[in-house]
Amino acid sequence: MAWTTRTTTMGDGRRLPVVSARVRIIGWLFGVLALALSALVFLTWQVLAARADAAADDELTHEANKFRAFAKSQAAASFTRPEALLDRWLQSNLPDDSEAFFTIVDGREYHRSQGTPPARLDTDATFVRRLADATEPSYGWIDSPAGRVRYGVIPVQIGEQPVRARLVVLEFRDVIAKPSMDAARWLVIIGAIILAMAAGGCWLVTGRVLAPIRQLRTTAERISDSDLRRRIDVVGNDDVAQLARTFNTMLDRLEDAFTSQREFVDNAGHELRTPITVIRGHLELMGDDPRDRAETKALVLDELARMNRMVDDLLVLAKSDRPGFLELGEVNLTELVVEVVAKARPLADRAWRVAATADATIVADGQRLTQALMQLVSNAVRHTKTGDRIEVGSQLDADGSALLWVVDSGPGVAPEDRERIFERFARGNDQRRTEGAGLGLAIVRSIAQGHGGDVRLAPGPGARFELTLPVSEEVGVR
Repeated sequence: MAWTTRTTTMGDGRRLPVVSARVRIIGWLFGVLALALSALVFLTWQVLAARADAAADDELTHEANKFRAFAKSQAAASFTRPEALLDRWLQSNLPDDSEAFFTIVDGREYHRSQGTPPARLDTDATFVRRLADATEPSYGWIDSPAGRVRYGVIPVQIGEQPVRARLVVLEFRDVIAKPSMDAARWLVIIGAIILAMAAGGCWLVTGRVLAPIRQLRTTAERISDSDLRRRIDVVGNDDVAQLARTFNTMLDRLEDAFTSQREFVDNAGHELRTPITVIRGHLELMGDDPRDRAETKALVLDELARMNRMVDDLLVLAKSDRPGFLELGEVNLTELVVEVVAKARPLADRAWRVAATADATIVADGQRLTQALMQLVSNAVRHTKTGDRIEVGSQLDADGSALLWVVDSGPGVAPEDRERIFERFARGNDQRRTEGAGLGLAIVRSIAQGHGGDVRLAPGPGARFELTLPVSEEVGVR
């Protein structure tokens, strides 16, 4: 994946580069790690600096105590001049690499300790003059070419003589801290190397982790309404893999929906084109004969009525997928069945019968259930003969669901048509041929599914259509 290979157009027409998720993840991770490493180095540096200051103070105190102990010893009792006492101490005490001693007598630098110190402060006239005025032990900090220096000055007085000499102890703090500071610098170098390696590792890992998302984006860009067959290769079982599976499932639903929509539009166009063609042809051939005009008018009105019914059915199917399709209320199953049979009797001369009824009230849309049952009744009328039996009934199943059914004693439905007859614009075989558009049973299924149930064609002689309505908080028994 490139760093900024794509652009997006803003509302004002500007084109801005799009930074990939891979770069953003690595950037945030790199920033957090860099911040943590910087905080670690800073705190480590501060701790080491504080320890170096404390070590310088400890060494200064140690050397001052050594000199005081030497000054009070028997070996120092024979000295009558302070400069002689200081020379003897300088000869007997060799400084470490990180320290130096020198003496001040009568306001001027007198002698210094053996060896080469990190920096010569005894040659700094200003510094020497400042320490030459000290009458009490004191200490402080001073900068030098070798870094910061902790110094201490000890006035030396023998008897009642005035103070003429001073011992200066220098502790080079940066020299003391050098091993620790070198370790801190190596910590920075090693941390930077680890940070670079972590960034490289994250680049590889995020590439593998985000590969399904990258493939998802590529697949989504290539998908069109004419090609919904592309899918993402799912590897693993992490969140990204689950996202890819969800996306594939969504594509399956979209493909089914687009296919169903395309077939629906094709079938609707075909069904509507036929009456339009009939109407147009008869109008074009209609002559001036009043009888011919009357026959053409009757035919046109009949075709228009059929088109109107088809459009109404299409509107019902379109509304079935939208909120508000159902208006729930209390529906008594016994009253529903009796009312449907009463409305159906004038449709045809059949042996109408109210089968078993459930003395229960459910929460449902009574008008939609009546519409579904009337559709099933009308379908039964078209496929039965005079005197054939048609039953309508209801009951509560053992699982608590409500069951509504319409049974006729007609020729039944061929096995190969049992599932497809519920599809839109589907028609049965010659035994169940209908003059409609094949939308009636699709409407019944939409009403049943809108209530959370379904419709099915039960096995047996004749045709038995059953609507199952589950008992729930919205569709329940009262």
